[in-house]
Amino acid sequence: MTASLHFIGCGRSTVTPVAGRLGGKAANLIRLSQLGLRVPPALVLDTAVARDYLRKGAFPPGFRDQLAAGLTQLEAATGLAFGHERPLLVSVRSSPPVSMPGMLESVLNVGLTEAGVSGLIRRTGNPWLAWDTYRRLVLAFADTVQRLSLEPFNDLARAATAAADVDSLQDLDAIAMRQLAMHSADRLALTGAPLPEDPVDQVVAAIEAVWRSWTAPRANEYRRLNRLDGDAGTGVIIQAMVFGNSGPRSGSGVGFTRNPATGNDELYVDFVFNSQGEDVVSGRHALTDMPPLAATMPAAWTQLTAAKTRLEQHFRDMQDFEFTIEDGELYFLQTRTGKRGPWAALRIATALAAAGIVERSEALDRLASLDLDHLVRVSLQPRPTDLPIARAVSASAGVAIGAIVFDPVRAVQLGATTPVILLRSELTTDDIAGVSAAAGLLTTFGGRTSHAAVVARQLAKVCLVGCRDLHVDDTGDGCRLGGRRLHEGDVITLDGDHGFVYAGRVPVVEERPDAELATIAAWRRQSAEPATAG
Repeated sequence: MTASLHFIGCGRSTVTPVAGRLGGKAANLIRLSQLGLRVPPALVLDTAVARDYLRKGAFPPGFRDQLAAGLTQLEAATGLAFGHERPLLVSVRSSPPVSMPGMLESVLNVGLTEAGVSGLIRRTGNPWLAWDTYRRLVLAFADTVQRLSLEPFNDLARAATAAADVDSLQDLDAIAMRQLAMHSADRLALTGAPLPEDPVDQVVAAIEAVWRSWTAPRANEYRRLNRLDGDAGTGVIIQAMVFGNSGPRSGSGVGFTRNPATGNDELYVDFVFNSQGEDVVSGRHALTDMPPLAATMPAAWTQLTAAKTRLEQHFRDMQDFEFTIEDGELYFLQTRTGKRGPWAALRIATALAAAGIVERSEALDRLASLDLDHLVRVSLQPRPTDLPIARAVSASAGVAIGAIVFDPVRAVQLGATTPVILLRSELTTDDIAGVSAAAGLLTTFGGRTSHAAVVARQLAKVCLVGCRDLHVDDTGDGCRLGGRRLHEGDVITLDGDHGFVYAGRVPVVEERPDAELATIAAWRRQSAEPATAG
């Protein structure tokens, strides 16, 4: 293994988990593996390679040979191989030194070719999985590697579900999924940039796509908002795939060890059955109809509950983690310190100190940047005539009242002078400037743990997702919300505590976190007493 390419997995690694060198995601993968949690084996390219590539616009000499040697080690660890017989598939993901949720690219299912689909069918015994995985890879290359519009591919998907008279792609049978996958591959080939038939060529192209995303407008804007180093570069993780799209006992999820909106000590999980991770975090899918994981997969839920305690004790903070369940087996794909709003930050810091997970002095340090003297939570005090017109899933607590807009650019323009509520069918991290400018957000699709919702929560924006009663016009001129026709400038109220949406303005009341503030005040007095006595 070279000095810039490292192995993770099987409870060991070939490098010390230093975030500045490997990126935070890769460093934490090592720690997860060392904790004994099940982590698919992976390779990591460190951040220095990215910085060199971004300066020169080319790979360093001998890079492909070094990569091939690393991939051979990954093949040995999995018992699989790139090619046709027992194909090894990998995800290629970013690993920046400081977490940037959803700002950088990932490419899943890399290494699968049309000829390799039959090998994946033999390996898994699941034709639907194999063709769905191939379809997903084609779309990922179109979107992330070739930077093409996905609308022609979405047209193919809509035509396939209409022809089969089903509601979703998951309802297609294996024959229909094969036909959709092949049509999608043909559509990509028509652009002049077909999916590479060499699996290593696919890996190289995916790595370049991750590095290019470092300079994308949304990544630059996120670093500007959070005062992050634009020259740090990102590590790249090349990790063996596990398949959440392999049937009813499989799926992908994102969880927080505590509620990031309120600070409550409870598992906070979004999970989509028979899916891959992008289905959860992209914000493009409805997650509100999913049956509870605890009831449908109690063994996996028990493992997640046990992992919650281990993660917090090891990382000494609330964690945001991603996981996949493949045929009942739980795998962890990443963990990081969870983004939270000021109210939740106060509650979490005091609770962790009370539990002995952190010292009181460290809890106080974590809260030093918050203006605790002015920390309030606004909640609604509806009048008898104030009735909600719609309901959604709360991804960030609080109240937002403002004029509605449908475009992030308009949110920036109008948000400079008046509070605005940004309404979208789906909210993506490309909308970060509008998210930052808006007082609140309301979407038709998405879940509480989608990347855009995580960013909204970090920016202390009220965010409601999965509102089935919101239908934004394709033209962006207006919407139907709860049976009402609304246009830009109409005022609505978002209740982030309960998920309700109201037309017009609803009275509010302010609440202070008095119990936690009293605890903080007592700690400060106690820490000052020895100095006073001296």
